[in-house]
Amino acid sequence: MRLLFFAGATREGSYNKKLARLGQHIAEANGIEAVFVDLRDYPMPIYDGDLEAREGPPERAREFKALLCEFDGVFIASPEYNSSVTPLLKNTLDWVSRVREKGETGLEVFKSRVFAISGASPGYYGAMRSLLTLRQILTIGLGALVIPEQIAVPRAMDAFDADGSLKDKAQQELCKSVVEALAVAARKFGKSG
Repeated sequence: MRLLFFAGATREGSYNKKLARLGQHIAEANGIEAVFVDLRDYPMPIYDGDLEAREGPPERAREFKALLCEFDGVFIASPEYNSSVTPLLKNTLDWVSRVREKGETGLEVFKSRVFAISGASPGYYGAMRSLLTLRQILTIGLGALVIPEQIAVPRAMDAFDADGSLKDKAQQELCKSVVEALAVAARKFGKSG
């Protein structure tokens, strides 16, 4: 069983990259094969139906879909931009859903693995509003199974220790429980479950 971790941000100092990397480290500490990827390595143009009709999905979308297919569970750390998900994250999910092999709908990659969502924000709500939107996109729009456990980290600029762990022990334990719940669900319901 393998878990993939990524954030809906490309900024070097992204709190959500820190959260995704923390999830990866927690998984590895529990003996789970875990990989962190950076969406900076998968640049894609803004989704455009005319572009898709002319050229098909971009190569990076094909590569990212192929990467997703290698994992049983996916942990997404979502920043909050104006009470929603980042354009980067939405665009990535949109393009991946457009990568279709013959006879596919494009949603198989989402329907055949388990997802966990999380978020960190400098604000009081800790990206909670973006998580509501992300859960809707994944479950209703893409047909994914998203576990109910999640973590929203408020005041993210002060939330992390130098070693990448969360200063608040309750938050650290919550992050651990989300990763563990993802692993259990991925074993049971993921592509190889």
